[in-house]
Amino acid sequence: MTRQEHHPSMPQPAWWLRRRDEILKIADGQLNAYVYELETVRQSVQRLRDLQSIDRVLYAMKANFNPHLLRLLASLKVDFECVSPGEVEHLLRVVPDLDKSRILFTPNFAPREDYQWSRDLGIQVTLDNLYPLQAWPEIFAGQKIFLRVDPGQGHGHHEHVKTAGDRSKFGIPRFEVDELVSLVEKAGADVVGIHAHSGSGIPEPDSWGQVATELARIAARFENVSVLDLGGGLGVPGRADEQAFDLQAMDQALALVKARLPGYEFWLEPGRYLVAEAGILLTHVTQLKGKGNRRYIGVGTGMNALIRPALYDAYHEIVNLTRYGDPLAETANIVGLICETGDTFGVDRPMPVSHENDVIVIANAGAYGRVMSSRYNLREPPQEIVI
Repeated sequence: MTRQEHHPSMPQPAWWLRRRDEILKIADGQLNAYVYELETVRQSVQRLRDLQSIDRVLYAMKANFNPHLLRLLASLKVDFECVSPGEVEHLLRVVPDLDKSRILFTPNFAPREDYQWSRDLGIQVTLDNLYPLQAWPEIFAGQKIFLRVDPGQGHGHHEHVKTAGDRSKFGIPRFEVDELVSLVEKAGADVVGIHAHSGSGIPEPDSWGQVATELARIAARFENVSVLDLGGGLGVPGRADEQAFDLQAMDQALALVKARLPGYEFWLEPGRYLVAEAGILLTHVTQLKGKGNRRYIGVGTGMNALIRPALYDAYHEIVNLTRYGDPLAETANIVGLICETGDTFGVDRPMPVSHENDVIVIANAGAYGRVMSSRYNLREPPQEIVI
């Protein structure tokens, strides 16, 4: 199929609609819960496995570290990108037979002890600042390292998820590359991979080809680089009628770049793409309110459970599963029970006439949901259920 003939696909009906009766039965037992479907994760993995230009897939573990999901991903030969010693240690507890070569450790502004710890453990480490090479060169003597560089421009659905560009704390800027080459040589380190991550929720499939081209320019400054780690951030549809991310277009763009760059492996580092659609936040209607021309539907959890709407202005589809199929007869704000004005899951959403105890589904909550939750207001985060 030529690129001109290709059209991105629309997302399939949500798994939680297909399993509606089962979800309603789960909801009958608790006020709130995160529910994950393993089959949806498998399907996401397979879509990435079908890419011809990608040599290795690593899961950005910070998206969701539920043990069942980690064991599934490990069994599907997905490797792992971790950003803290705690993540690495949790992963090795959950998957104790995991070969450490399947872990990439990418700390950011971490203390010296984290880098020494990774060396002692024997896992691959990524540096995203000159400072460790300037201040602690002895840690990296004789070590094979990755370098995270700033490709120059951030992408993503919100300023807080753009991880490149002058306003981002991540990555070694391009103007420091000459000094970087000198520091690596003085430390006696061996650069084997160049890494970048531009942001999260990136809709443009050509972005990864641009990143690969930029990384190759920097890789040419080091003799033994064999890996270009292109990061993650693949867009996940937030609305039911939104087109799915165009993986084939990304694959074609990367294939063109790869043809010009023989000898490099291309790695991809998705987090949200693999698990977001697999998870829902299940809750119930608690109270209803009319206030002026506003209608409010209160639910039994809040921003302590899912902070993305408050933090990123993120859109999550919200459905009254009890009354699914009823006419969308009113427009309402769906709000939580936390004592904050920002505790809002959705604004001006078309909803059926809702009633106390109706089951509410907040979709695409499998990534950066439970892992970012807290006990704010001393409200307990929802439990996790895997089906």
